[in-house]
Amino acid sequence: MLNLTNRSKVVVPTELTLMERLYLPAILKGMFITLSHLFKRKATVKYPEQQRPIASVYRGQHVLKRDDAGAERCTACGLCAVACPAEAITMEAAERKKGEENLYREEKYAATYEINMLRCIFCGLCEEACPKEAIFLTDRIVPSSFTRGEEVFGKDKLVESLQERVDVTKRQTQEVLAFKQNKKHKHNQTIQDKLIR
Repeated sequence: MLNLTNRSKVVVPTELTLMERLYLPAILKGMFITLSHLFKRKATVKYPEQQRPIASVYRGQHVLKRDDAGAERCTACGLCAVACPAEAITMEAAERKKGEENLYREEKYAATYEINMLRCIFCGLCEEACPKEAIFLTDRIVPSSFTRGEEVFGKDKLVESLQERVDVTKRQTQEVLAFKQNKKHKHNQTIQDKLIR
């Protein structure tokens, strides 16, 4: 056989020894490994009664945040959808009507916002791209389902409720938390702050 260097290599089949032809030592070695695993500690846990500790950097189910006054932060700018490498996010924008100032923070809001959890790779690029700090990945585990349609999460599953707010401060740096306390920036103002001025 010739290769690019014009040197040939002769391939000679090796003869198996008697022990190799019997396969008995290999079978016994495999059985010993299997039996040794029977007496080791089990790796499985009885979820959901028992849960493993989750790392602080774990990225789980998404949440669409509200501001301090309870208005939705998302303005349907589409940056999260553009940043998503799996193209799992879709949304439709709508104009805020008179009297909805307490529901939506800006003049434009997301009328529909959907994330296909079957496509999502939980990379966190959506929360990095969001200029309004509207979307975050939490430490909650995404619930499973038996149909594909249930894995497309809409605003009914994504927007946090007013009674059970989701704490995302551990996903933010101290500089970001200090910036958010400063109300002179338009980004940090609620509807009440804008009305006072």
